[in-house]
Amino acid sequence: MATRKLTIRLPEEDIEFAKKYASKHGITMTELIDRYLKQLRRGPEGGIHPDILRFSGIVPEEIDTSKEYHEAMKDKHQ
Repeated sequence: MATRKLTIRLPEEDIEFAKKYASKHGITMTELIDRYLKQLRRGPEGGIHPDILRFSGIVPEEIDTSKEYHEAMKDKHQ
């Protein structure tokens, strides 16, 4: 993939935060920005792991999940 240089202006504290974050995670500033932009391109569900998405909608709508949860917690802690 062809790349181009980009100069941006950000508040100093944001730049320092990004540098520390990138360093802590062993990546460059370019990689940090590239990963973030790729995540934005994927949309709101892009950050959810595919294995988790498979479970979406697995519980029938007629089941009151909140009630079931509270009953399970009540039973667990009796």
